[in-house]
Amino acid sequence: MKTQHEEPRNLCPVATTGEVTRSSPERTLWSADLDKVRAAAEEFLELFHNENPRAAPIRPRIAAVMREIDMTGTYWHTPAELAFGARVAWRNNARCIGRLYWNSLQVRDLRAVSDAAGVAEQCFDHLRAAHNGGKIRPMISIFAPETSIRPAPRIWNEQLIRYAGYDQPSHRVIGDPRYRAFTAEVIKRGWTPPEHPGAFDVLPLVVETVDEGPRMFDVPSSVVHEVPLEHPELPWFAELGMRWHAVPVISNNRLEIGGVSYPAAPFNGWYMGTEIGARNLGDNDRYALVPQVAERMGLDTSDEATLWRDRALVEINRAVLHSFQANEITITDHHTESRRFLVHLEKEERAGRSCPADWSWIVPPMSGSQTPVFHRYYDAEDLVPNFFADDEIAHRALHGAPPAFR
Repeated sequence: MKTQHEEPRNLCPVATTGEVTRSSPERTLWSADLDKVRAAAEEFLELFHNENPRAAPIRPRIAAVMREIDMTGTYWHTPAELAFGARVAWRNNARCIGRLYWNSLQVRDLRAVSDAAGVAEQCFDHLRAAHNGGKIRPMISIFAPETSIRPAPRIWNEQLIRYAGYDQPSHRVIGDPRYRAFTAEVIKRGWTPPEHPGAFDVLPLVVETVDEGPRMFDVPSSVVHEVPLEHPELPWFAELGMRWHAVPVISNNRLEIGGVSYPAAPFNGWYMGTEIGARNLGDNDRYALVPQVAERMGLDTSDEATLWRDRALVEINRAVLHSFQANEITITDHHTESRRFLVHLEKEERAGRSCPADWSWIVPPMSGSQTPVFHRYYDAEDLVPNFFADDEIAHRALHGAPPAFR
């Protein structure tokens, strides 16, 4: 499960590990940065050992990490630390409603992969493995980390699978309006769209490295598992030609674990129906399907008080859930997932842990007051490890610029 408010904002706000007091005005920024890395590393290692009592003794590990930081400016997580850090990053993410499953996240350690073609191919393998015949697996692929001597690769796309948006002379858009600028930019860079552009043309994956610059890779059709949308009671719904992809892999957020940054770490859960029905298909600045469905339903759209928008939106969401279930693709509804989130919250409280949650993201975009997550307050504290995005990352995902390495 990923966050249910899929598109308009970054996955989570930037958090910090805390400022370190400088002991001398002559200390360099590099020295201050090293102090932050040391503090973050020690904090993470203590967390890891507290929750993994069978791990090797902590003091020798901390000493070894501090020596490595002094020599290189960073350190290398053990496979166990990496897997734990990625899972806790999901557990800590305040904007995700599906964190009950955090400990089931499958971690692919791909830190040896840093070239653009290698990153792209492993991303496609991720889509294959996560789909799992329709039984979606929560999964993360972690590529080379950022270091002081070599920047890590970046993935530009918000998700591994996103649909192109084509501006038309009539000012209407074919496809997803959210990605009009990104689409125009990749076309400028050499991507050739289909001869007859459609509403669901998959954008190329853009991977940037410091040596190669931005490179584009077509996503193989074999890994783009899509679900055609139909309605259980409205036969004409299938005639609308709507569909959506099955595996939502967020691909441009930076994973931070104990002072080490992994800018390329695509991860997925599974969809909650409202992400597709209420947001991707329902939003006025996306596919804006609500008026069309209302018209086909014969609803009175002359007055907002008829609640025609609400009625049409419900049927779109019913179609999404029905279609995924009919095709045996994992999906969940917002009522079920809201109850599960409170189960997660109770488990975290029993474990003596804080469970940060952003109310505006946890409450579903449809029928919010009918879900149990609506009627309470949450702790909004930022914790690490976590997933982060900044303004430049968000801008690049929508506009194809600016490059990370200029």
